[in-house]
Amino acid sequence: MKSHAEIAQDAIELVKPAIERLFERTNRQELHIVVMDPRVKPWESSFSEAILLESSLGNPQQWTIPFDEFARKKAKQAWRSSQANITNQTMHTASLTEDDLLFYGSFVYGDVVVACSGVEQWYDMLISSWIALAIEQLCMAEYQTNKINNPTQTIRN
Repeated sequence: MKSHAEIAQDAIELVKPAIERLFERTNRQELHIVVMDPRVKPWESSFSEAILLESSLGNPQQWTIPFDEFARKKAKQAWRSSQANITNQTMHTASLTEDDLLFYGSFVYGDVVVACSGVEQWYDMLISSWIALAIEQLCMAEYQTNKINNPTQTIRN
């Protein structure tokens, strides 16, 4: 079976044509993506150790805004609360910490947490949702294919 990191990278590549199409209507064509490891919970690991994958589109050396840092902050909020950070910022503001970024752009699907930064926050969230759903369904495809090919296998590895 593919590793979780390979599946996350595959998911980004799968939705990249949609992202590039969306770039036709966004304020810039730069993006940083953070995918958290869905197997790791906040009480089991530090945030940095729980990052599964980071990826950038555009030219990070030319960024005037630290989109990578912003995406990590969005991911940390979502990972900490197991919900998209728009929820913390619009309904549960008591949970915001002093260093939380006040832009949304993350998405949580089951245990899959993805955050993006680089375009308008509503588009960051949209892209995060595409990637999160793609990760879960690509994992499902791997899982089901493995079950069919190895019907007596009792554990994932």
